[in-house]
Order: sequence, then C-alpha cells, then structure tokens
Amino acid sequence: MDLELSDSLQNVIDDLSENFTDSLVNVYQSTGDTFVQIEAEAVADICQYLFDEHRFIYLSDLFGSDNFTSEDRFEVYYNLISLRDRERLFLKACLPEENPELDSVTDVWKSASWLEREVYDMFGIKFRNHPDFRRIFMPEDYNYHPMRKEFPLLGIPGSIELPSTTPDTE
Repeated sequence: MDLELSDSLQNVIDDLSENFTDSLVNVYQSTGDTFVQIEAEAVADICQYLFDEHRFIYLSDLFGSDNFTSEDRFEVYYNLISLRDRERLFLKACLPEENPELDSVTDVWKSASWLEREVYDMFGIKFRNHPDFRRIFMPEDYNYHPMRKEFPLLGIPGSIELPSTTPDTE
C-alpha cells in the first residue's frame, strides 16, 4: 500500500525506519491519519526521539483499546502533534493479555501522567517508572478494570458501595 504522506511526515517515517529498524512493526493510514505500530519495549525511546528530533512536543491523547483476543489483546495509542510542522502521528503498541506493561512517557510529556493512570484504571495496563502510579477514577482496592470487554455491562454486584437512591427523610 502506498502512503500519501507530506514531506515532513515522510521524513519522520524514514528517520524512524533508519534509527529503530527492529522496533517498527507496521506503518499504515486510516481515516486520513498515519499510524506507526511499534514494539512495546521501544515506546519510551521512540517517544523521546520524536520529541527531541522531530518536535512532537504535544501529546494530545493517550488511550487504550481491548481487542478481546488472546494474542495482542490490548493496544495503547499515543496521539502526537508537531506544532512546528503541523503534523499528527499516532504511535500504537500492542500488549499481551497477561501482565500488559509499558514504560511510562511522563519524562517526555508531563501530561502523560493522568492519561497513563486512566489507561491503567480502565484497562489494567501498567506503566513502569510512573511517578504517581495510582488509580484515578476507581477506589484503590477495586479489583476490576471497567473498560475490559469481559467486564459486565451492569457492573459487578457488590464490588463497590453505591449511594442510596432513597432520599433521607427526617
């Protein structure tokens, strides 16, 4: 498949191919955006490289996905923007069902802190070397991750105390 890339984005892809040959899995386009699938072990290094060398200084979003398959069940996407070149690039890392972990990119973008905590809270994907790794939405002792596909739509009865729906009358 031929990719229709701007000169600056083609330069980024070529540079990544040259400097991270063993870490690039796939490059593709979808809905007008460019995605670079990378090996999970290289996430922090590639993010730092894109920040330093290609000025992707804005982490617009970081989110997870559950494919509900036994191999490469989880995906983590990094939505990166180079304000200088007016380019957007998505990095994608695939993770196994058992012990999904990635290195934190909070050293590259401080804004990754809450986003990584959210991905952990909802999907159970851990981020190594995170400076404040704790749940962000659910209680610390909550043993479930609500965005996983096996999580029941109505929740797990009794797993969390719910407020009373009956108004207090005195």
